[in-house]
Amino acid sequence: MWGQIKLYLKNLDWLLFSAILLLAIFGLVEIYSIALGQGGENFLNFQKQIGFIILGTVALLSLSFIDFQFLKSINRYLYIGAILILLAVLVVGDTINGTKGWFNVFGFGIQPVEVVKIVLIIFLARMFSTATFKTRPLKYFVLSGLATLGLVALVLVQPDFGSALILSFIWVFMLIVAGFNKRYFIIIFLGAAIIFTSAWLFFFQDYQKERIMTFLNPTHNSLDQGYNMSQAIIAVGSGGITGRGVGFGSQSQLKFLPESHTDFIFAVIGEELGFMGVTLLFLFYGIFFFRSVAAIRKSKDDFAIFFILGSLGLIFVEMFINIGMNIGIMPVVGIALPFISYGGSSIIATFMLIGIIQNIIIKSKI
Repeated sequence: MWGQIKLYLKNLDWLLFSAILLLAIFGLVEIYSIALGQGGENFLNFQKQIGFIILGTVALLSLSFIDFQFLKSINRYLYIGAILILLAVLVVGDTINGTKGWFNVFGFGIQPVEVVKIVLIIFLARMFSTATFKTRPLKYFVLSGLATLGLVALVLVQPDFGSALILSFIWVFMLIVAGFNKRYFIIIFLGAAIIFTSAWLFFFQDYQKERIMTFLNPTHNSLDQGYNMSQAIIAVGSGGITGRGVGFGSQSQLKFLPESHTDFIFAVIGEELGFMGVTLLFLFYGIFFFRSVAAIRKSKDDFAIFFILGSLGLIFVEMFINIGMNIGIMPVVGIALPFISYGGSSIIATFMLIGIIQNIIIKSKI
């Protein structure tokens, strides 16, 4: 047994592991800075984040020892579990900021949709790695679309527009990497246009419409819905080359920047660490993407390839949307910055994702 553990640890991609751990520490430093500037009233968030990172690391190492083929074999059960857990959160979940998407467990909020994202990647990777999908693309397009729609619909009921958007993106991205014909994407575009129009007329709440209007014009209603984005842009722009220093960002420390430890933590990094800090941040992300792409090239298993591609798509789009929220090119939809933003569900789920990728890397070596 110990020999097996040593073999697995020897073949772990330590560069990839170090990159995501440094990203987590990056976020931890800024969460500490925010708490420090607010008189220490939020040090509990800092302490909790340390615990989340430790739990995430344990989950990562544990999943790196579990054969990814096992996850492939139980993909349908995982999907059924995802449906059930999304139904359960609608019945017994807690409502936070108008969204009924959390379980309260011993005082900790658990957001199941973060794990559901991983389940969807596993389910679609299994579906598109079958030998028959190339010969029957319409069947797999419809089946994968219905499977995704089932999860998206339950998330929209919460309502969590940001997570529903991410789940939809995972499906579209997986279709792209699977090589589906462009006519399928025309169908998706037309369907999305119809759904969006219907949602605008009959489903979206006023605050959601306001967020979209703010996206189209970031200065629109800058004292209300546009306030967060305006303050984030100011914070990022004021950082300069080297930043104001940890604990000295005026926007975050004086509480001008709302949700500074979650949605807008990138703005805090930009203000306190400047261009150099942001460059270092992108370097760590770059190492993660580079090592993951290298793993794709070495793997000969179609399911593994699709899983890593789906994971890269998920991390990239969450990173892009969050940073876009902070610099005024994306609407504020409550998407965390992967590995960095405060939040146990997000941190642990992304570490779990890396654990599965690590197992794929280890298996390709041994």
